[in-house]
Amino acid sequence: MTTVTLTYCVPCGFRERALDTQEAILTSLEAQIDRFELVMGDHGVFRVEAGDEVVYDKERDTFDIDAVVRDVRAEL
Repeated sequence: MTTVTLTYCVPCGFRERALDTQEAILTSLEAQIDRFELVMGDHGVFRVEAGDEVVYDKERDTFDIDAVVRDVRAEL
């Protein structure tokens, strides 16, 4: 069991995407996650971490919500 952290940029308006991503992850993996954290950030950040591993970062990855869920699952 682990913690999933989703950090999103407030000024960029990424809250809805963050909430959609949170719902997709929890719908699929809620029983396998100890804690889910939403962290408000800035400077264009949108990052998902499972434990200490960054599984999605807007700066390097193309956003695909299904791929994010798969990558979180792989880290659990």
